[in-house]
Amino acid sequence: IAQGYQKEIIGIMGENFTFPVQIDQKLVEIVWKKNKHKVAEWVDQNTPIYYGHLGSRSVLMKNGSLTIVNLEKDDNGTYELVYWDSVEEHSLNFELVVLDSLPKPEINCNTSDDKLVLNCTANFQASLNYTWKLSNNPHRYQNQELSVPWKNVDITSSATCIIKYSQTERSSEISLIQCLP
Repeated sequence: IAQGYQKEIIGIMGENFTFPVQIDQKLVEIVWKKNKHKVAEWVDQNTPIYYGHLGSRSVLMKNGSLTIVNLEKDDNGTYELVYWDSVEEHSLNFELVVLDSLPKPEINCNTSDDKLVLNCTANFQASLNYTWKLSNNPHRYQNQELSVPWKNVDITSSATCIIKYSQTERSSEISLIQCLP
């Protein structure tokens, strides 16, 4: 048996998640297990067979990849893909860690003599991508903090902080007039 590697991968509660499987050869048989229990199998051109509580929420593709729809915390665990090409058996192992869904970001503003500083924070178990959008400006700013010189601040506009992890985004908005000293 060709031994596969173990790879930790992260999914977000509520997202659809597909295991990152890339197999070039034609597959004769595919079996997915979670914590040693069969989840799905596909044998010789037949329709996939699904088992257990993941059965109603998973989709097995002919290339060996498995997608779990609407991830739940219970989906955490060790997954094993065992597949046979026409010559031998192979296996790949994955450790799936399901993180909580994204929180709503919080925006704070600080002022100094010459600029307005907006800060976006979100309490999350992994590092996030932060983007700022100002309602009166087409540019987007990729940063957790945004500094705007007072001469460029339009107090009738608003700022939106967008956080992103994987395929999920959440955002919050603040009216800049709230930031006046």
